[in-house]
Amino acid sequence: MDFDAIVVGAGLAGLTATAEIADAGKQVLLLDQEPEASMGGQAWWSFGGLFMVDSPEQRRMGIKDSKELAWQDWLGTAGFDREDDEDDWARKWAEAYVDFAAGEKRSWLYEMGVRFFPVVGWAERGGYLADGHGNSVPRFHIVWGTGPGLVAPFERRVRKHMKNGLVKFLPRHRVDQLITSNGAVVGVSGSVLVPSSAARGEDSSREVIGGFAYRAPAVLVSSGGIGGNLDLVRQNWPSRLGEPPKHMVTGVPAHVDGRMLAITEEAGGRIVNRDRMWHYTEGLKNWNPIWSNHGIRILPGPSSLWLDATGKRFQAPNFPGFDTLGTLDAIKKTGYDYSWFILTQKIIEKEFALSGSEQNPDLTGKSIRQVLGRALPGASAPIKAFMDKGEDFVIADNLADLVKGMNALTGENLLNLSDMERQIQARDREIDNTFTKDLQITSIRGARNYLGDKLIRVAPLHKILDPKNGPLIAVRLNLLSRKTLGGLQTDLSGRVLNAAGNPVPGLYAAGEVSGFGGGGMHGYRSLEGTFVGGCLFTGRVAGRAIAAE
Repeated sequence: MDFDAIVVGAGLAGLTATAEIADAGKQVLLLDQEPEASMGGQAWWSFGGLFMVDSPEQRRMGIKDSKELAWQDWLGTAGFDREDDEDDWARKWAEAYVDFAAGEKRSWLYEMGVRFFPVVGWAERGGYLADGHGNSVPRFHIVWGTGPGLVAPFERRVRKHMKNGLVKFLPRHRVDQLITSNGAVVGVSGSVLVPSSAARGEDSSREVIGGFAYRAPAVLVSSGGIGGNLDLVRQNWPSRLGEPPKHMVTGVPAHVDGRMLAITEEAGGRIVNRDRMWHYTEGLKNWNPIWSNHGIRILPGPSSLWLDATGKRFQAPNFPGFDTLGTLDAIKKTGYDYSWFILTQKIIEKEFALSGSEQNPDLTGKSIRQVLGRALPGASAPIKAFMDKGEDFVIADNLADLVKGMNALTGENLLNLSDMERQIQARDREIDNTFTKDLQITSIRGARNYLGDKLIRVAPLHKILDPKNGPLIAVRLNLLSRKTLGGLQTDLSGRVLNAAGNPVPGLYAAGEVSGFGGGGMHGYRSLEGTFVGGCLFTGRVAGRAIAAE
């Protein structure tokens, strides 16, 4: 069979590109090293949050947003400072993506049956000046059905073309080389891996039982980043964040191994912004792991007190949900790879959610009844399971017992009861007035001015040490690997560029492997909702460009 294009990687970017190419009547070969059960890749596991601008959901919540405000936020967050070279195409992709998010993104998805939870979330709140990092307004739109609900229409489109003969899908086919001829990429070769019954996300065998080689005039690489390969994460760790962490939990499956980055570089593609990456600071060791060293991220509201490993409260604006990489920097400066949340039962009931489709069965299962159950007293079932079975939780009726349990958990005896009591009492005294010098308290009051936060996200302000708000809860927070912000440099058609800035003939990239466009459209930081969105956008652009070519 002759192919018009080969797509390497059946994650969301690869599915999107494959669907677009096949929609144009072209023959596509889709390859993936994992079993067919893992079609959809990391996106399937995601919370399904999408960055959109001036949407109907925002307007219904009273949010006034605009493309100009979103671009201001993006530039303040990205901090592009390599614009003559590595950020050249990255900034162009960023501008194109904001246009997309403020334009046809929602209608394009809506036509495919994607729907959205009515309350818009407020991620990465910033806490700096107006032109600095963070979202000025809530923009985090949760797909009704979370990650699986977002993957479904694209998988459906691809499977339709598998039936009509335009797409051939070969799982357990690991690409080891891009075939080149006269400077152009003309195909792929690699290893056929032993069939595997591994469920979605589980580690699968790498035993080789054969080989393959296929040719096509266009090859699209959509193989993801390096987040599942902690050795590679540490190798690329930015010096500005200190020494690489000795201990991390892994937020993505093991197949997110970064192999195709090096393979594509060998074929002439240029990797830029290697030192830019996105790792979370609120990781829990999963009590019921799916992949090795499986970590889950807490999606926190703004009320928990955030302390370093020695029990010192972090300074503004290192509050929960404000600046992921800013807080990562603060944590690394302590010399430890973990930190603590201190909170109450009232806070955990209102403010704690867990990232991931499997940790949100109500939203993933599209159950209105279960979603309404979030308003009832008590923590949600997934949170309660972590409280009961997770190794990172300490629960006590008084601060002395809480601190004792925290010290026992780490075995390091770094925490001093009197010092922690002093800090929490100082915080509690600040809420006696409607005004305060504590910027976290100010931010909590400001958050509750937004209806969405007041209804389902931010607990009413209360004293942490008041027994009626208890019990007290401490959560050890691990560093959690997640996304690669740099990658293969691409032009606005998704063509991979070489060291001279020229397209490598026949070679395209989409998704995380391309830094979600241009080799790093996020710059140094993300506004959130832009990872799965970046896969959609780059896959669509590259797929349509290949079809037109």
